[in-house]
Amino acid sequence: MTTPTETREPEMGLTFEKVWAMFQESDRRMRELNEETDRKMQETAQQMRETDRQMRETDRQMQETDRKIQEVARHIKKTDEQIGRLGNRFGELAEHLVAPNIVKKFNALGFHFDDISGLRQVIYDEDSGQKIAEFDILLENGESIIGVEVKSKPSYDDVEDHVRRLQILRLNKDKKNDKRKIHGALAGAIMPDSVKTAALKKGIYVITQTGDTVKIDVPEGFIPKTW
Repeated sequence: MTTPTETREPEMGLTFEKVWAMFQESDRRMRELNEETDRKMQETAQQMRETDRQMRETDRQMQETDRKIQEVARHIKKTDEQIGRLGNRFGELAEHLVAPNIVKKFNALGFHFDDISGLRQVIYDEDSGQKIAEFDILLENGESIIGVEVKSKPSYDDVEDHVRRLQILRLNKDKKNDKRKIHGALAGAIMPDSVKTAALKKGIYVITQTGDTVKIDVPEGFIPKTW
C-alpha cells in the first residue's frame, strides 16, 4: 500500500524586498548614529566654548585681583608716608605745645623741675646697646623722673604701651642703682574720656590741651603711681 507523499512549501531565500528593507534599516540607524555624533560634537564644542569663556573670565579676575593688590600696596605705602609725617607732627606737638608749659604745671603739683631734661629721649640697654624705650618728654630732678608720652589722640593701647615703657625705664634705672621715683604722664590734643579714665586708673597723669596751653587733670582721689 502506497503512502501519499507530503507536500511542503519551498523555502524562500533573500528577496529584493528583504534586502531593500535591510538597507533602509541600516540607513536609518546610520542617520541616527550621525545625528547622535553631531549632537555630541555640538555639545563638546559648546562645552569648549564655555570653558574658554570661563578661562578668559578667570584671567580677567586674576588681572583685576592683581590690580587691586597693587592698589592696596600703593595705599599702604601712602599710609606709611602719612604716618611718618604724622609722627613728625607728634614731635612738633610735644615741642611746641606741651614742652613750654609742662615744667610749670608739674611744679604747681609739688615737683621741683628746673627744665626739661630731654625731648625724644631714647633709653638704651647698657649690655646690648640697643634702644629699649623712647620718651617724647623726660623731666628729671634729684628725686623724681616723669616720662611723658604725647599723642594727637591717644588710645587705650597707648596707655598700655606707656605703662610698659615706664617699667622698662624702672629696670634701666635699677641697673644703674638709680632709685629716683618714676611717674608717667600721657598728653593728648584730643583726649577721649575712656582713655583718660584708663590712664588715671593706671596712676598716669593726664595732660590735655586748653586753649593755647595745657593742663594736668588731677581728679579728686587720684593717686599717681610710682614705678
